[in-house]
Amino acid sequence: MAELATLPPLPDQKTKGWEFTDLSDLDLDAYEPASVDVALPRVDGATVLPLAEAVESHPELTEGRLGALVPGDDPFVARNEASWNAGLLVHVPAGVKVAEPIRVELPLDEDGTAVAWRTLIVLEEGAEAEVWEHSGSAGDETDALLNSVVELHVGQAATLRYVSTQDISERAWIFSSQRAQVERDGRLHWTALGFGSGRGKVRMDTVLAGPGSEARVTGGYAGAPGQHLDFDTTQVHAAPNTFSDLAFRGVLAAGSTAVWRGMIRVDPGAQQTDAFQECRNLLLSPDAHADAIPGLEIEADDVRCTHAAAIAQIDREQLFYLTSRGLSPAMAKQAIIEGFLESLVERLAEGPVREEISAALERRLAEIL
Repeated sequence: MAELATLPPLPDQKTKGWEFTDLSDLDLDAYEPASVDVALPRVDGATVLPLAEAVESHPELTEGRLGALVPGDDPFVARNEASWNAGLLVHVPAGVKVAEPIRVELPLDEDGTAVAWRTLIVLEEGAEAEVWEHSGSAGDETDALLNSVVELHVGQAATLRYVSTQDISERAWIFSSQRAQVERDGRLHWTALGFGSGRGKVRMDTVLAGPGSEARVTGGYAGAPGQHLDFDTTQVHAAPNTFSDLAFRGVLAAGSTAVWRGMIRVDPGAQQTDAFQECRNLLLSPDAHADAIPGLEIEADDVRCTHAAAIAQIDREQLFYLTSRGLSPAMAKQAIIEGFLESLVERLAEGPVREEISAALERRLAEIL
């Protein structure tokens, strides 16, 4: 673990990537390490352990993997490395297909505490698994901090479905650095929802490291008054014949703000890359604000890379049409929002993930409307 004295300074709004998120009133010393008690499921065919226990008892599963994907010079990754106090290892051996989703619930309910959480998921060649991680708070008055680091190793011809959702207190801070590496012919289906926190930043990076690898990333967020949500995504194509598809949708109530910054990076030699990214935001009030900033860095010449971004308020003509057909203004507004989010839900395969994400979005809309 890194020494506290050598940790990089916290970023300010002059730091690249942090222009939209103000950390000037973040006092890390005000938060004491939390006591974290997380129940882990027993899974046939896979190793699911608290990360600290795995480091001691199964070093062959963690060495060379823990910390290998995330940038150690990131100020929050470095602080997590220096002080993580809870975490998870999921290891699926070659050829094993885990039948049931592996679910983990991480609470953030103690005032004045910080959780430094670490996740390491490793799927060996031909393995298949679905992992759900949820961070939540019982109420919206908890002043706490969550600093999480997630590393997803998807082996050759392996398939990982990873679902990461959070609805922590709207007074809490969140900093999360999440990075996946997908090897030859591997498949990653990554779903993320962000509802809670007052401020912070979530980074989601996908590296397509082997030929034929694929990643499909679907994200949604919904901000209530006073919230500022910040997402930073990167799709790195480091090998030829790779595919990535990323789509985010955001719904923002009056007094909330959000920023999404996306980048598709194609390395030299990563020919026949096929990559897409988009972020669309629906503002429920003139007092809501969103920034959507897509980007491309392409160093190969035989590629197909496209991006899209949109920010709009509820269409008055749609609202008029629905109210003229007998819907109340509130019902018409909800129908428009649900239609906006339906395209996000439709990206998910039919089954438990799609049903639970749809239900979570409905619950959040009821809260912010």
